[in-house]
Amino acid sequence: MAGALVASIAKAATLITALPQTATNGQSLLGTLNAPQLPDFLTSNPLPQGFPWGDRSAATTNPYEQSPTTGVIRRYDLTITRGFLAPDGVNKSVLLINNQFPAPKLEANWGDTFQITVNNKITGPEEGTALHWHGILQRATPWYDGVPSVQQCPIAPGKSMTYTFKADLYGTSWYHSHYSAQYAGGLAGPMIIYGPKNRAYDIDIGPVMLSDWYHAEYFDIVEKVVGLPPSPPPFSDNNLINGKMDYDCSKAPAGVTCTPNAGISKFKFTQGKTHRLRLINPGSEGIQRFRIDNHTMTVIANDFVPVRPYDTDVVTLGIGQRTDVLVKANLPATSAVWMRSDLSPTCATANQPSAVAAIFYNKADTSKPPQTVAKPYDDSHCGNDPLDKTTPFFPFPATSKPATTETIDITIGANASGNVLWKMNGVSFRGNYDHPILLLANLGNVSYPDDPQWNVYNFGNNNSVRIIMKNEIPAAHPMHLHGHNFNILAEGTGEWDGSITHIQNTQRRDVQILQPAAVVNGAIVPAYLVIQYNTDNPGVWPLHCHIAWHVSAGLYINTMEQVDKIKQRVIPSTVAQTCRDWAAYSGHNVVEQIDSGL
Repeated sequence: MAGALVASIAKAATLITALPQTATNGQSLLGTLNAPQLPDFLTSNPLPQGFPWGDRSAATTNPYEQSPTTGVIRRYDLTITRGFLAPDGVNKSVLLINNQFPAPKLEANWGDTFQITVNNKITGPEEGTALHWHGILQRATPWYDGVPSVQQCPIAPGKSMTYTFKADLYGTSWYHSHYSAQYAGGLAGPMIIYGPKNRAYDIDIGPVMLSDWYHAEYFDIVEKVVGLPPSPPPFSDNNLINGKMDYDCSKAPAGVTCTPNAGISKFKFTQGKTHRLRLINPGSEGIQRFRIDNHTMTVIANDFVPVRPYDTDVVTLGIGQRTDVLVKANLPATSAVWMRSDLSPTCATANQPSAVAAIFYNKADTSKPPQTVAKPYDDSHCGNDPLDKTTPFFPFPATSKPATTETIDITIGANASGNVLWKMNGVSFRGNYDHPILLLANLGNVSYPDDPQWNVYNFGNNNSVRIIMKNEIPAAHPMHLHGHNFNILAEGTGEWDGSITHIQNTQRRDVQILQPAAVVNGAIVPAYLVIQYNTDNPGVWPLHCHIAWHVSAGLYINTMEQVDKIKQRVIPSTVAQTCRDWAAYSGHNVVEQIDSGL
């Protein structure tokens, strides 16, 4: 069926766009030929030695210890509301930021300070909210990481909170709600931090967001997944590129407004030029396989980590992951080709897995669909590229003897009430919006025997930690750690033999896919992922699967580090005010926390 939809788009005499951009994506320009290209850096600031970051480079500068401080403040005002849009032609209720889907692009130079005011105007019904700035280390500001019940209380309806934090790494990322599974309803947007180049290019195309899409409301999906009787997560209904794709309206349920040929995303290439594409998977469940017909891609960064460039025909992205690629436009100037992204047939659950967008060279006819043909690819591996293929540009060795090691088993099962939950070392996480753990730790309370469901791993004042995750279930998990880029030491199935891939310069990133357990002769063989990091960032940092339905069902722990320094932090009074506002709201209104809260 999915192939039939893409084939019908390609066979049309003209590229039909039946809905205006305001009906599919609100005020967003992403996915249109009018979307702006990105600069090398923002210039409304000092330029020491010609660059905002001075003489720092990708090859010689330790990004964790030598980031610049520019003194420049990038101010944004984000208002969250509920509205109706039809990204693929199916009209549905969505959550919007500044009336845009995807949410507005945030940008800064490396070393700038973001100052972002978030206004909760969600009504019909009201909900709390909080925004997480994915991949930002928050070295000096752990209370602005944006996870309710962990570093803050939710922002109450009708209230606002201002997040102020340094753009401490550079590259491509995104931001999203971390309140329940809200981001599955639309609360996600790109975040671009300009920094040194590790490979020359001519044109920055900007963000390319690859996202599975559900026609059901996120709340209804979560209610079924974690409720009674238990129900597995539904298959996604579509796959979007920059918030756009067509849909076969004959598949829409009765009574649902569906417009065929709603419109796909379009991009411009200039013949002879090298283009940077910033690939982001802000989806809810599915692993993406991204390709461009008749072109080879050169990978230059994974998450916020520049890597030694290597060529590929397919980029694999789990939820939360980003990959920056360069593409040389080496076809005739009249060419048009398909950009494609599939929700992995092997590793994802999708009713319509195939997304396409049109790439038009500078002299191409933009009214006609491309006629290029897709090449087959290997979909057998539910994981990222091999670790020996990805080498960070700046070496950051992993110590061979960490101060402490933790082994975590990932399982699934029913609780005493019959709710099916994910567990890490036998415990399923559930947060308390009224009592953020970081705020308790700051007051000296760093042990929670009465609340084991908070799943806190207190690593004390140890200077490094190794975590061995074992997946007992034949399903992949994109594992994300807040507050750090971690060294990835090893991955595979069976028992880890202690060997480390590139110990002097392991792959680093903030999300890595934990592969599914294997089934051999009917028996489960667990998969493992071994990560390590220096505990040099005092705070409480989540480690969780980034599949929305899995973290809703508790696949989550909190890591606490440098507890003595946490107690010494001076937390802004605005964080406490957000909690007072939330207490006033929740004291007079029923808050339906039907899942883990995150």
